[in-house]
Amino acid sequence: MLIQPFIRNKKFSMDKKRIAIIGVKGLPPFGGAANVVDNLIEQLSGKYDFTIYATASATNHKGLYKGANQIVLAKFPIKALNIFYYYIAAAFHAVFKGKYDGVHLHQMDGAFILLLLRLKYPVIATSHGITYTNGKWKNWSYPYFKVNEWFQAHLSNHLTVVSRSLTDHYARMIPAGKISYIPNGITPATLPSERPEAKDYILFAAGRILPIKGLHFLLSALKQNQFKGKLIVLGDLTQHKKYTEAVLALSSGLDVEFRGLIKEKNLLNAYIAHARFFVFPSVIEAMSMMLLEVASLRTPVICSDIVQNTDIFDTDEMLFFHTESDKDLADKLNQALEHPQRMAAMAEKAFTSLKSKYLWSAIALQYENVYDRYL
Repeated sequence: MLIQPFIRNKKFSMDKKRIAIIGVKGLPPFGGAANVVDNLIEQLSGKYDFTIYATASATNHKGLYKGANQIVLAKFPIKALNIFYYYIAAAFHAVFKGKYDGVHLHQMDGAFILLLLRLKYPVIATSHGITYTNGKWKNWSYPYFKVNEWFQAHLSNHLTVVSRSLTDHYARMIPAGKISYIPNGITPATLPSERPEAKDYILFAAGRILPIKGLHFLLSALKQNQFKGKLIVLGDLTQHKKYTEAVLALSSGLDVEFRGLIKEKNLLNAYIAHARFFVFPSVIEAMSMMLLEVASLRTPVICSDIVQNTDIFDTDEMLFFHTESDKDLADKLNQALEHPQRMAAMAEKAFTSLKSKYLWSAIALQYENVYDRYL
């Protein structure tokens, strides 16, 4: 069988609400939505019994995890269909074998399973971004994501979104009262004791390096400045073949080290904490967990002025450049290199702002209010 048996090494409390979570590939987390779920469990497992539906393509951690229970579904033999199998298998298991008070469905791409889930459960849906604007998908799968977006908005009992711009987007489809803006949060990281072997570098990092992450703007800006220092690039550069070729061509003549995807959190934090500054040139984001994590480590940031970034931090907390302008980014890079003390002071202000607005201890309470209202 492709579905692993239900793991019963966790005794459920009869006085806790039981919530199934579908839409993250598995815990421990790697990237956006999984980080959100990981922190929600950490903050709220004392009040709710969570069950996470995961896939073996992302994790082998079955059973108890931070007070929750994780069911790992086996991989589908055809890789391209694995994500569809995951959503369908999770929905069938939840409806026909599960006993929950409700479901929390993350991500847009699996919203079609609401057609089944709503036969039995109230469902909270969370939008982590508009998937069809991602350069990897928008050309061939636009209709699929648009239909799922409609399901997500209209068939869920309540929709939460991670950025204010998403609130405006969905308010065109459904009443504003059905939408809650709940930003992503952070638990400030302890400064890592280890150091990467590299020294005196600027840093770019993304889970999947796609055109929307803007690495090409950074490389172009460094070339304009005839930058002689070191750039370290962290992330999976195999997602988009033509873009990979373009990035490698642009990096010619620069001192760039591509170190791949770093899944070990302590090592990733070490790279961030010891960078001269972090460059975040994204063209499209929802609400970036990476940006919050960098701020929590007090690393100075140069970032694009998309509204999703300027909604979180002010101009005295981060150095903004005009989105998609390699010329303006080149100018801001020069400013950062010439004024390191100013950049360090901005990083301290960003850290202070982060602690006052975006701690998970406060953000989780907003999800708790939604759970208690609809589940």
